[in-house]
Amino acid sequence: MDAPSAREVPSVKNIGALKLATRGDREIILTRVFDAPRHLVFDAFTKPALVKQWLLGPPGWSMPVCEIDLRVGGGYRYVWREDSGGAQMGVRGVFREIVPLERIVCTEVFDEAWYPGEGLNTTTLVEHAGKTTLTLALLYQSREARDAVLKTPMEKGVAISYDRLAALLPSLPASASQQ
Repeated sequence: MDAPSAREVPSVKNIGALKLATRGDREIILTRVFDAPRHLVFDAFTKPALVKQWLLGPPGWSMPVCEIDLRVGGGYRYVWREDSGGAQMGVRGVFREIVPLERIVCTEVFDEAWYPGEGLNTTTLVEHAGKTTLTLALLYQSREARDAVLKTPMEKGVAISYDRLAALLPSLPASASQQ
């Protein structure tokens, strides 16, 4: 873990229940606590039928494409569509590490790149007393790429999506895919 530098964009920022921080020159750390056991949060991140219900960003967007091949070397593909205007945004990546219920590491490349290079996303889930702390570490190839992402409304879209996820989790069967 690198210490924050003096030139750093905001080191910690709270967006509702979502906390955003920077680490070193190339990383963004997003943290959110969900009032649900870890196996449900893991399912919500790895099962297309669930992902399509919450990972939508701002209101007015849908996810017509959600493909997940959850294995090391497998990939994912998401395409979001703005319902009113038809604008689309697509992303794909490859799973590099999967520790069921605990950790997912994957690459991230957008169809129309809005930051240079490939991102590396590490999602970690830690459960304590029936609540799950999700930490998403986004590592970029350069400070410029990281700063380009920080200048977008990305954190607002993530916060809205995570709020949707928090609302969805209580409706999931408590026994779903416990491992």
